[in-house]
Amino acid sequence: MKRPRRKFLHLAAGAVVLPALSRLAWAQAYPSRPVKLIVGFAPGSSPDTTVRLIAQSLSNRLGQQFIVENRPGAGTNIATEAVVRAPADGYTLLWIPATSAINVTLFEKLSFDFLRDIVPVAAVVRLPNGMLVTQSFPARSVPEFIAYTKTNPGKVNMAFSTNGGTDHLAGELFKRMAGIELVGVPYRGGGAALYTDLISGQVQVSFSAMAASIGYIRGDKLRLLAVTSAARWDRMSDVPSVSEFVPGYEATSWQGIGAPKGTPVDIVERLNKEVNAALADAATKERLAELGGTAMGGSPADFARFIAEEAEKWGKVIRAANIKPE
Repeated sequence: MKRPRRKFLHLAAGAVVLPALSRLAWAQAYPSRPVKLIVGFAPGSSPDTTVRLIAQSLSNRLGQQFIVENRPGAGTNIATEAVVRAPADGYTLLWIPATSAINVTLFEKLSFDFLRDIVPVAAVVRLPNGMLVTQSFPARSVPEFIAYTKTNPGKVNMAFSTNGGTDHLAGELFKRMAGIELVGVPYRGGGAALYTDLISGQVQVSFSAMAASIGYIRGDKLRLLAVTSAARWDRMSDVPSVSEFVPGYEATSWQGIGAPKGTPVDIVERLNKEVNAALADAATKERLAELGGTAMGGSPADFARFIAEEAEKWGKVIRAANIKPE
């Protein structure tokens, strides 16, 4: 894929432009019936929990139900395709995860072009991963970990949930920037098996989502060396970020809302305004923090730039490591 950022920024502004009066009337009447928010993860997953929080807030603010519809499978591509094929009228929206930007490069053949066919509406939340090691691992800091792996090349196993997942790419980026070797060990879908093997020491490190890992950390079953966000996580401010030792390193999960290409600009802007208002609410911010995240917000153009930058960044990692989907 060539120049995804320039391509996406150009296309993201391409929602249909209607005559001014019809656009205004449409936006003022919107929504006049329930809105579907399609998420590519199973019920009870972290993205599902977050999307339901935002859907409830939008329902309260706009006076119509925002109904969450789960379409898991194919690395979230099933959900994306469903929205791409939906009418561009604002009544079918996509819950966009970081996976969407990753999939731009990870999958060579898809029936849609995410950067062309989905219009960014609003960024919602950003979530750090954690650099976790088993309690028996000799390194107790990121510099010690790097030193140990350099003197023991090929002997440190890195567990991750799936090829091309955010935890996998966080580890691959760390390898490249720290100049070390880690042996990748995929666990289909992650979950209990990954943590069981990490706790027992069969694998030694994982760059897992903080939301899924926090119980193991607080229960002293795993040691958290650092968080992968650019800055420290305010919920555990005594824990450093990887970037304090590997300058420029950042690898986070994130989620937001998109719509089919051609969705009227005024509807996109209306949704963006309401999402930002929801994110400004203290109760919503606190709930997102409890889920391990930080509210994002901003304009549709801000989100478009962010997605384009993420697609470009992870595309480089995927190509350099020759990562293929399962």
